[in-house]
Amino acid sequence: MFRTLASLARLARAAWTLARHDAIFPAEYQAAFPASARTMGRLARLIAIRDRAKNPGERLANALEKLGPSYVKFGQVLATRADVIGADFARGLARLQDKMAPFPDALARKTLEAELGAPVEAHFSSFGGPVAAASIAQVHRATTLDGREVAVKILRPDIDRRIARDIDALRLGAKMAEGLFPTSRRMEPKAFVETVARSLTLELDLRLEAASASELTEAAVAAENFFIPEIDWVRTTRRVMTSQWIDAIPLSDMAAIDAAGIDKVKLAGDLTDAFLTTALERGVFHADMHAGNLFVDSDGKLWAVDFGIMGRLEAAERRYLAVILHGFLTRDYDRAAEAHFEAGYVPGLHSKADFASALRAVAEPIFGKTADQVPMSRVLLQLFEITDLFDMRLQPQLILLQKTMVQAEGVCRSLSPQHNMWKAAAPAVERFMRRELGPEGIARDVLEDLARLRDAVRNLPRTLDNLEAAAVAIQTRELEGDRPRRAPGVWTGIALVLIAAAAGAGAAWMVAG
Repeated sequence: MFRTLASLARLARAAWTLARHDAIFPAEYQAAFPASARTMGRLARLIAIRDRAKNPGERLANALEKLGPSYVKFGQVLATRADVIGADFARGLARLQDKMAPFPDALARKTLEAELGAPVEAHFSSFGGPVAAASIAQVHRATTLDGREVAVKILRPDIDRRIARDIDALRLGAKMAEGLFPTSRRMEPKAFVETVARSLTLELDLRLEAASASELTEAAVAAENFFIPEIDWVRTTRRVMTSQWIDAIPLSDMAAIDAAGIDKVKLAGDLTDAFLTTALERGVFHADMHAGNLFVDSDGKLWAVDFGIMGRLEAAERRYLAVILHGFLTRDYDRAAEAHFEAGYVPGLHSKADFASALRAVAEPIFGKTADQVPMSRVLLQLFEITDLFDMRLQPQLILLQKTMVQAEGVCRSLSPQHNMWKAAAPAVERFMRRELGPEGIARDVLEDLARLRDAVRNLPRTLDNLEAAAVAIQTRELEGDRPRRAPGVWTGIALVLIAAAAGAGAAWMVAG
């Protein structure tokens, strides 16, 4: 009870903080709001801080910083979508990506010494102040005793408790949303919050982040131009992570990228390829691809940092996703629609033909268009309308993928307004389709079928024992009953099992041949 009241208080505080910063229904956007929202906005501005920032994005950034790290994550996603929220609004939010206020250097050193079990000087010949600060941790540049330049990431003090409180409030908010607005259940707010909560909790153990970086390093080999800093495991603990220092420009600094003469068109294509290739080929992807986590060096190499949030896809999900994307790329909307039904994304009560037509209505107007020709806010609205029309529920296992696709596409747009997402996505999707549906994929499917058959044969003795025991039990019960009936023979059941096994083996052999 007390916990619920505390969460209610935090939700009320969030509403108050947003209102104080004129960040709920900003005055600049009044014309776009319905009448009820305009009224609420006018009431909220009665308590707004005087002389607040002129940029509505900056006001929202100020409010989110006060509310805590979980809210900041939301702002980071919005900051990548200048095409949806407006360029000025996005600029105001941009500092949430890596320019938040750092915590004192003395606290960072104290955490470092406690985690590594020795004075800072025992591990580093130099240890500088923070070079970047985000919602959960900050990064220091240091030099090891053997002369290597490294980045030392340190969690913010008391971040565990703050994240736990945020998650409690978000869970209550999701529960209230489902209760007060039943139509929101289709978007699975509870499942969404649990996915976010899980990813935030994992971010609080930097050993897991280091492991994710190592995993992504292996996956990045499949991409054309994607690199991950090497982890220093000796100097990595739950609250500290040390990795290779990268001399590179953050993708949030467009002026520096222009000054360095970086090919931004190619870089946008590399980013799209990196995201799709790792997700499809290896089933793992960086799930926090905002511009502050992406860098480019003088050679044009794309680097990623901050692996606290990682996305993973099972083999079946990757195949469905590839088929859907390939259907869009080839304008085979019937196949894309069929994949949605096969994956269970669309309830079977709907017509595949109708859904294929709806997909066509979304894709055709934007097919082959460059980013500056596509009003993404309108596309997103149309997609939302279609999900409602066909009773599509939010897929919890795809939440991070969908969120990251929005982030990555937003960064690509900032690099190149003429970025053609379809053209950039095609190589990664086609490579995966050739591998999955070509000879290699067929051979792998056959081997998997044979492996399942082998397991079934291995379990056959146990199955026969169970069948025999069941048959004996049935026969015993019937003999003891008032109306004896002929029990099915034990060996008849065994024979059926053997026939089925032989038929399965024969079918597998024919496929393999």
